[in-house]
Amino acid sequence: MTDLNTLTIAEARDALRKGDTTAVDLTEACLTQIEGAGALNAFVHDTPDIARQQAAAADDRIKAGDAPKLCGIPLGIKDLFCTKGVASQAASGILDGFKPEYESTVTQNLFDAGAVMLGKLNMDEFAMGSSNETSVYGNAVNPWKVDDRQLTPGGSSGGSASAVAADLCLGATGTDTGGSIRQPAAFTGITGIKPTYGRCSRWGIVAFASSLDQAGPMTKTVRDAAIMLEAMCSHDPKDSTSADLPVPDFEAMLTGDIKGKVIGIPREYRMDGMPDEIEKLWADGTAMLKDAGAEIRDISLPHTKYALPTYYVIAPAEASSNLARYDGVRYGHRAKLEQGDGIVEMYEKTRAEGFGDEVKRRVMVGTYVLSAGFYDAYYNRARKVRTLIKRDFEQVFDAGVDAILTPATPSAAFGLGEMADADPVQMYLNDVFTVTVNLAGLPGIAVPAGLDKQGLPLGLQLIGRPWEEGDLLNTAYALEQAAGFVAKPEKWW
Repeated sequence: MTDLNTLTIAEARDALRKGDTTAVDLTEACLTQIEGAGALNAFVHDTPDIARQQAAAADDRIKAGDAPKLCGIPLGIKDLFCTKGVASQAASGILDGFKPEYESTVTQNLFDAGAVMLGKLNMDEFAMGSSNETSVYGNAVNPWKVDDRQLTPGGSSGGSASAVAADLCLGATGTDTGGSIRQPAAFTGITGIKPTYGRCSRWGIVAFASSLDQAGPMTKTVRDAAIMLEAMCSHDPKDSTSADLPVPDFEAMLTGDIKGKVIGIPREYRMDGMPDEIEKLWADGTAMLKDAGAEIRDISLPHTKYALPTYYVIAPAEASSNLARYDGVRYGHRAKLEQGDGIVEMYEKTRAEGFGDEVKRRVMVGTYVLSAGFYDAYYNRARKVRTLIKRDFEQVFDAGVDAILTPATPSAAFGLGEMADADPVQMYLNDVFTVTVNLAGLPGIAVPAGLDKQGLPLGLQLIGRPWEEGDLLNTAYALEQAAGFVAKPEKWW
C-alpha cells in the first residue's frame, strides 16, 4: 500500500487487521511526512523513538489477536497534554524544559488502546488564541494556501488541525475552551468534536479555564472522530468533574439515518455583516439535513448576544487563578536574579519573561474582574448570564429539538498577521458561534461542508444534547455524506 499517511483511521485499522500493512510501516510513512513538513511548524517535539516502540508493540498485539480499534494508529498530541518524559510546555516559555513524570488520562487511554504518539503539536500559548500566533514556537501554518498568502490554521489547536489536514498523522488530540477544536477544524477542512463537559478527563491537561476546558479528537472524517472519541473518554476519579457514565460504541451509532430528527436553526446566529458565503453554506446545510429526512425548526436562543462578553469575563478569571501556579519555584523557567532581589522580584521577573502578551492580557483582565469591588459587577454577573445561556439550550432541547445547526466560523481562514496587531476584540469575534457551547457544557462538532470563492474550506457546526455524542455524530455523519466534501490542500510545503 502506498501513501499510508493519507489513510483515515478506519481505513488504517481495517488494513492493519487484514494484514495489508503494519503499524511500523504506517508510523514510518507519517514520520517521513513530518520530516518534510517543517514549513507548517505543526509538530514542535518529535518522538520518533517512542513512536517506533509503540508501533512494534501494536503489531505484536495485532498478531496476538488483541487489537483495540486504535491499535497501531499514529496520532499527534497537542502540547497541552502532559506526556510522561516528553516536553509538555503548553507552547509557553514559562514551562521551558518541563517534562512531566506522569501521563494525562486522555493520552494514557489512547496508548492503552494501542495508539502511537508521533510527537507534540503546536498551539496557542496556554490555549489562549484563535490563530496559533501566540505560541512560543512560532505560528503553525495552514496547509491550505491562497496565492502566496500564508493562512492561520486557527487556534488554539492549530498544530493539530494543520497536521491532520496535511496528512502528517491520522488524527490528533485537541482541546476546546471556547471553540479551539471546532474553529481550526473548520479552517482546515477536517472534523473536530468537543464532547460534553465531563466526558473526557481533564487530569494531566494544562489548565486554561477549568469550567470550560474539554479534550476532543480532530480527524479526517466523522467516523474517525467517533472511533477516537470512544478511546479518549472515561470516568476518572482524579478529575472531580469527570462523569461516571458508560461510554457508548460511537462508531456503531453511525447509521446516517436522521429521519424524524428535529434540527433547530437559531435566529440569533444570523449576525449583521455575515458574509454571503457563510449564509449560503448554512442554507445549503439546512437543505441537506432536510433532504435526509430531518425536520427543520426555527428556534430562539435569546441570550446568545451576551455569550462573548460572558466568556471573556469567565475564561480570563479562571485563567488568572490557574496560572498563578507558574512562579519559577518548582518547575519551568526561572528568571535570572540580581543581587538584592527577593522572592517577589523572582515571581515578577519570571512571569514577565515567561508569559507572552496575550496570556498577560488575559491574566490581568481575569485578576481585575475577580478583584474586590468588581467581583459582583463582572464575574458574578457573568456567571448568572452563563446560567441563562444554558437555560436557553435546555428549553430548546426540552421542546423536542435533537440538534442545532449553525456556521462554525464567521469566515474562512484569514492570513497570518492580518489580525494579530489589530484590536484583540476583533480576534475574539472568531469565537462568536462556538463559545455558547462551552458555556453550556454541550457537545459540538464542526464538519467541512464547502469551499469559499478562494477555494478555502468552510465548516458547519452541529450542537447536541448533553451526553448524546452518539446522536450528534450520527447527524454529523449524515451531513458529511450529503456535503460530500473531499477537497484536500495542494501540497506546497
